[in-house]
Amino acid sequence: MLTIGQLASYAGVTIRTVRHYHQVGLLPEPERDRSGYRSYDAAAVVRLIRIRTLADAGVPLARVQELLDADIDTFGVAVEEIDRRLRAEIRELQQHRKRIAQLGSGDTLAVPEEVAGYLALVRAIGVPEEMLEAERDAWILIAARYPDQIGAFMADKRAQLEDPRTVRFYQLIGELLRGSDTEGERLVHEMADLLVELFEEAAATGQLEQQDLTMDDSAFIQLLDSMAEGHPMVTRLRELLAERGWAGWTRVERA
Repeated sequence: MLTIGQLASYAGVTIRTVRHYHQVGLLPEPERDRSGYRSYDAAAVVRLIRIRTLADAGVPLARVQELLDADIDTFGVAVEEIDRRLRAEIRELQQHRKRIAQLGSGDTLAVPEEVAGYLALVRAIGVPEEMLEAERDAWILIAARYPDQIGAFMADKRAQLEDPRTVRFYQLIGELLRGSDTEGERLVHEMADLLVELFEEAAATGQLEQQDLTMDDSAFIQLLDSMAEGHPMVTRLRELLAERGWAGWTRVERA
């Protein structure tokens, strides 16, 4: 007859595991002998090895008892079901690994793949990280609010990057953030002129009329606008746009 330590050793588990199996009812707990000790026989070792084998194979403990008591046909059906569940879990874990690999760093955390690709194009233009971080955070909010439209948004943004005026606007932001205060006013004026030209063109082609269709939540628009508030460059740029007859930031319109 075996002590609990010997039982655990022969079955390849720990004493703590044996006691846990006692508690959940998988392994019957023998009565104590006159000395107050519990002793185990060979049948207990066999059952414990079977329990360990099922648990190591990924069978939930809640189903181990069912399989131990099952006939051959029932056992086979149960194993197939468990195998399907395990394969589904493996696929899910593989998806998690893929997402983790795509993150690379915190730079793309919570950013959809389409947005990450667009931000990479913007970075290639030479936009400073400060600007990229602000735009990334804005797109995180937009993707969460309008997940079904993010593909269309990104297609539009990529098309805008094909326009030299948009590229120049981003470059001006970089020059402004890296340049001296004496150059700032000239750069902001050039940025305002570029935006007005783009706004006028968008108004002429009817693109501005689509704003309410693609982003119809006024409270959300205010939330996005608040992300830019307080930055001296944005404040001055909005003043210049107002002087030229335009209002708004996330959603622009004629003043």
